[in-house]
Amino acid sequence: MGLTVAPVEAWFLAWFALVPLWLIVFGGKQIKNPSLHLFFLSLAWGIGYHGVALSWITGIHPMTWMGVPWLASLGIALFCWAFITMWGAVLVGIWAMGTLWLTNKQKTRKPTSQLNGLVSILIGTALWCALEAIWSMGPLWWTSLAYTQSPHNLVILHLGQFAGPSTVTAVIVAVNGLIAEALIYSQAKDKSKNFTPYLLPFTLFLIAHLIGWGLYSLPLNQPIATALKVGVVQGNIPNTIKLYPEGFRQAIAGYTRGYLNLVEQGVEAVLTPEGALPFFQPRIMASPLVTAVKEKGVVAWVGGFAEQKSGEYTNSLFTITGEGKVFSRYDKAKLVPIGEYVPFKEILGGIINRLSPLKENQVHGAANQEFDTPLGKAIVTICYESAFSERFRRQAAAGGQFILSPSNDAHYSAAMPAQHHAQDIMRAIETDRWAVRATNTGYSAFVNPHGETLWISGHNTYEIKAETIYKRQTQTLYVRWGDWLTPVLLVSGAVVLLSNK
Repeated sequence: MGLTVAPVEAWFLAWFALVPLWLIVFGGKQIKNPSLHLFFLSLAWGIGYHGVALSWITGIHPMTWMGVPWLASLGIALFCWAFITMWGAVLVGIWAMGTLWLTNKQKTRKPTSQLNGLVSILIGTALWCALEAIWSMGPLWWTSLAYTQSPHNLVILHLGQFAGPSTVTAVIVAVNGLIAEALIYSQAKDKSKNFTPYLLPFTLFLIAHLIGWGLYSLPLNQPIATALKVGVVQGNIPNTIKLYPEGFRQAIAGYTRGYLNLVEQGVEAVLTPEGALPFFQPRIMASPLVTAVKEKGVVAWVGGFAEQKSGEYTNSLFTITGEGKVFSRYDKAKLVPIGEYVPFKEILGGIINRLSPLKENQVHGAANQEFDTPLGKAIVTICYESAFSERFRRQAAAGGQFILSPSNDAHYSAAMPAQHHAQDIMRAIETDRWAVRATNTGYSAFVNPHGETLWISGHNTYEIKAETIYKRQTQTLYVRWGDWLTPVLLVSGAVVLLSNK
């Protein structure tokens, strides 16, 4: 399962990589100590998936440029990798043991009992979706099973328009469960000539993709009046110099030059990455970039910092108008634990220093922000927030017409920005919105509501690009109702369990 995402991107493996766990759960009733057996095997599966998929985290090492000793830097990188890997592995362990316990509540199950097998799959699917929903509400979230299909399987990702990423996750889990059920049936001594168990996983896979294809085939129907020509600047400022004088000089020169070149191409707005001008608002407003905005009169969305109170600041995106004024501001609400703030600071603050040379403490933005601009209301998320689909859904429901995704994925291998781009593709499909990605070192991109990447930048390159996007006000079922599928699955599973006693 870990090989389904960048850098390998073998997305098709997801459709059978969960089968071993299903087989362990279904066969657990014949094991002497099924709980202990399941715990270790499911934990191993979870470590394999999350550990491989998130191995790019080790790219934060070395941090010697920040004054962190080499060994200490290695220790921090390994700690971060191990912690977030185990965080995801625990989810798998809870799922396996919970599914075994709940399916044991059924009447005695014969291997050939297809009805009980389908009930087990319903329960397991509901539990996996519920756990992902709970995990996504917390501070650490990235590796939903749904993201294994992005960016290549755009057809199945369109199911996200029904109930968000849980729809795709549910289909993946259920197909794996049905394959496991077919394998169990094939080993049964008293099996009859019944081909239904073998057909079910293929049928569900086919139906899900046909529904997704139907949505993918719908024309976008973009009125000319909704067109908006937007430019992005990818500054390519390495993190090793980004927050020091040399980086400041490169940022001011590179983003000002990029802005002026894009204005010459006739753009109506320019988006810069997260922390493009890495200093506080007063200095941003006095910068040559804002001077250029006042001269040209074209809106700029500028990444920077906003001071909240003494010693605290937010990672923000500012709308700078042609008058040289701040029209609106979005403050990053989902921060990276340890990387941008220290969780349980009273306990860990003296042990783990925030990975930034700034002395101030970064704080969370408000959860219910909206981002109005002179060109229409936008959906804004900064960097890590791309993994949290609910943030996009809420802003789309509030009238957001297009997505702005400024990020800084520098200091990692190309696998990390590739996975980040895959997350934004999912969000564009789920909300039926055009998306503009501006990153520091790549990958910057333009994505349409069908998840098709119209242009993508290189990695570790300075680039500018102008593209026409379109403002949209449509509302998918997911935007209107949120993740309604998970509660429906949970209620259905509970009803079946109660009626099967």
